[in-house]
Amino acid sequence: MELFEQISEDIKQAMLAKDKVRLEALRGVKKELLEAKTAKGSDGKLTGEQGVKILQKMVKQRKDSAEIFKQQNRPELAENELAEVAVIEQYLPAQMSDEELTAAVKEIIAETGAASAKEMGKVMGIASKKLAGKVEGKLISEKVKSLLA
Repeated sequence: MELFEQISEDIKQAMLAKDKVRLEALRGVKKELLEAKTAKGSDGKLTGEQGVKILQKMVKQRKDSAEIFKQQNRPELAENELAEVAVIEQYLPAQMSDEELTAAVKEIIAETGAASAKEMGKVMGIASKKLAGKVEGKLISEKVKSLLA
């Protein structure tokens, strides 16, 4: 089943279960997917990769919002954002463990022949493409930086 169809079906289930947090999160996801499908220059179809990128962006936005709410001493709002993150993350592919990430980045460094932090851009370009959807970009960057240092 396509991601968009799965989200639509899960919205119905959340409505029946009267699960407000899940319903709000899924409606937000459906809105973003619809906007991507109908965006100017789009062919009306959404690939799995595009869907994953949208979901990752939404997770990042909610985590950032939760952090801001915590700083402003609004724990109830932060909890709501983090609850939505948990719902959205169910639709993302499984994330790589730290050991898997280290192994993958070491392999990419060996491929590129990078030896210093000056060559981080070359490694990041390949790593970002290969590991897209499996790891957050920030984590990839930190791992590349630590291994090239």
